[in-house]
Formats: sequence, structure tokens, C-alpha cells
Amino acid sequence: MERALLSRHAESVLSVQGLTNGDPQVAAPLTELGREQARRLGELLADTPIDLCVVSEFGRTQETADLALEGRRVPRLVLPQLNDIRFGEFEGRALADYRAWAHLHDPQEEAPGGGESRTETIRRYVGGYRTILARPERTILVVVHGLPVRYVLEAAAGRIPAPKVQQVPYAEPYPLTADELTQAVERLEAWLREPAWPD
Repeated sequence: MERALLSRHAESVLSVQGLTNGDPQVAAPLTELGREQARRLGELLADTPIDLCVVSEFGRTQETADLALEGRRVPRLVLPQLNDIRFGEFEGRALADYRAWAHLHDPQEEAPGGGESRTETIRRYVGGYRTILARPERTILVVVHGLPVRYVLEAAAGRIPAPKVQQVPYAEPYPLTADELTQAVERLEAWLREPAWPD
């Protein structure tokens, strides 16, 4: 890989309501506005050669990629490692409730009801990005979820993971070179050795 273009999926029927969805079996299609956002992403990338598109197991990432790459023959790779976080008992509830819980708990503590810890989630993301970095394709579009995009962008800027992060805009491409993505992943790996939220 020489360059990655990271994008959060477009607006879905659940994300517009501010609800969590960490189960890929739960249907959460794009809204009409979300479909417009995905097509606009395609317009932004129309002149960009794309050799591979990576998505998660969630329909909203795949629908975004379908619309953005409509009419283009781009191979697809589904990486479960870049799935959204498993929210446990917060599944289907207000994202604000989950974020409030995460802010008050250690990153290694699993969300109650069979959810993931942030440490587990970030370790998963690191594995997914390592897979992308090892790919032979030159330019890779990565259409996934807000958290894996935000944590990498923050790490690329020299910041460590935090329990609350700024939301990533829908269907906007964020380019990173292989070196930038490698450095971001290495910073996340260093944090995983002694995970703790910043003061």
C-alpha cells in the first residue's frame, strides 16, 4: 500500500437517531441524505485511481462503498477487524449513554452485557490496519466506522486514544500515506502496551 483514503460510512437510519449499533446482523441502511453523501464521496474520488476498497461487515459501510464506486470495477475486501465496537447492554441505546459510561471506566473494562473494552477494540483496529498496510494495492479506499477512522487520525496527529472523541463527518475522505498510517498504528500499539486514558 502507498496511500489509504479513510472514510466513515454515510448517514444511516440509526446514526441519525444517535443510536448505537455494534451488531452487523442488525439492518441499518443509509438514509436518503446518506445515499446522497455516498454519491458525493464518489464524485470527490472520481479522478482518483482506487485499486481496492476495504469495508467492514456492516451493511452501511458496504452500501456507502457501493454508491461511491458505482460504475467502477474496484475489488472489495471485507475486514471484520474494522467492525464497529460491540456495545453489550448499550446496543441499540443512545450513543451518549455509552460514551458517558466509557468516560468513567478504564479502557480495559469491557462494556457490560458482553461488550468490548476499548483496549480490545483498538487492538482489533490495529490488526485491521496492519492487514491494509501489507496489501500490494497502491491506493486503498477504507470505508468503515467513525471510531477506527478517528483513532487513526488522532494517532497520526500525535495524540493517544481518549474515551470521548470528536465525531468523524460522514463520507469524507481522509488521505494517509503508508508512512503516516504506519506511524499512527505504531503509536496505537505503544498505547496498547500500557493503556490508560489521558488526564
